[in-house]
Amino acid sequence: MGTLVPDDFIVPTEFVGPGFRLEPLGPQHNERDHAAWMSSIDHIRATPGFPDPDDDWPYPMSLEDNLADMKMHQRHFETRKGFTYSILDGDDVVGCVYVYPSREEGVDAEVTSWVRADRAEFDAVVWRTLNDWLARDWPFGTVRDHPRSGS
Repeated sequence: MGTLVPDDFIVPTEFVGPGFRLEPLGPQHNERDHAAWMSSIDHIRATPGFPDPDDDWPYPMSLEDNLADMKMHQRHFETRKGFTYSILDGDDVVGCVYVYPSREEGVDAEVTSWVRADRAEFDAVVWRTLNDWLARDWPFGTVRDHPRSGS
């Protein structure tokens, strides 16, 4: 897998949206991230874009396995192969965003996101805001997203 963005593109390490902020997912989020998605497996599976046909996540996993997964996403970020962000409300992890190469011909990137079940009403706001941000600030011609009902 090559890099997702050109070498001269400065990858955002922060974004502030209405009622949330993004920061690159890393080991410092492990416990909060694990608690967020483990409490919302059924909700995430019902979210457009999940589960990925090549990966049946989310499924129960240990905190240690989650940490290994987070380190993989962190490596992808550092090597510009993909970009995963925690969705935060204060210091509370309320979801996650994944920006990765699309497998679809003619599409530059695929973006998926989820929010915790107890923040379900926030999903369309996050989705709309992310799409605007990606169109405005990222070097993609085409992005495959997963529209939300009512958005």
